[in-house]
Amino acid sequence: MANFSAALVKELRERTGLGMMECKKALSEADGDVEKAIEDLRKASGMKAAKKASRTAADGVVAIKVADDNSYGVAVEVNSETDFVARDSGFLAFVDQVVAKAFADKQTDVAALMAGELEAAREALVQKIGENISVRRVILVEGQTVGAYVHSTNKLAALVALSGGEAELAKDIAMHVTAVNPQVVRKEDMPEEVVAKEKEIILAQPDMASKPAEIAEKMIVGRINKFLAENSLVEQPFVKNPDQKVGQLVKDAGCDVLSFVRVEVGEGIEVEKTDFAAEVAAQLKG
Repeated sequence: MANFSAALVKELRERTGLGMMECKKALSEADGDVEKAIEDLRKASGMKAAKKASRTAADGVVAIKVADDNSYGVAVEVNSETDFVARDSGFLAFVDQVVAKAFADKQTDVAALMAGELEAAREALVQKIGENISVRRVILVEGQTVGAYVHSTNKLAALVALSGGEAELAKDIAMHVTAVNPQVVRKEDMPEEVVAKEKEIILAQPDMASKPAEIAEKMIVGRINKFLAENSLVEQPFVKNPDQKVGQLVKDAGCDVLSFVRVEVGEGIEVEKTDFAAEVAAQLKG
């Protein structure tokens, strides 16, 4: 085993962020050569990152960046396994790197975005923190006026593009989107399969069974229209003034809503829940 000073261990710890025992072991295997130890650790970190990649990362944060002229904005979701890591300064610094690169390049392809330095930074962070970390999605929104709202938890955000108007208006509507969660901008934007599914649900409701066909049809139309209004952004009462619909709000401002996106951390990710009692019982049986 090579002899090396405490100063070398300290240097390696500062340069890698790893624990004392791991640094001592790396220096020992590298015969006290810090640069070789770092190279060996970097090689090992890829292996460790690959092993951790099988664990579900369903926590994390959403970050947004909007151009100074409000012509476009990007939203990124970066996942971790726990909320504790999602609040870590190193993790948040990595998120800042990701959103800055996506913004500068207008890049929405995650694989292309992460090629090179960002992937190396992600792997180093995985080794340092000990959790799987992944960039899940990058979304670009463009328009004459783009506004953004990020909830204080950093786990929910929205981007809204208007055909004109002020940035503050776009931000207010983005806040509305995070709070009310519309599915589409206008009724006619609702996918046909969603409307068909809603009709199925309505027809299966108990009060439809005994209705004559013509009355049932009117009820279906009425309930579908209600469903569409409740889930269409421009038909919704504005969250800051429920007496006014969002559509009227933008009309009064001389503009229209072009598009929006709402991003919530972990939405759609299935997290496997472990029954530890059953797991222990199975191990005891084995």
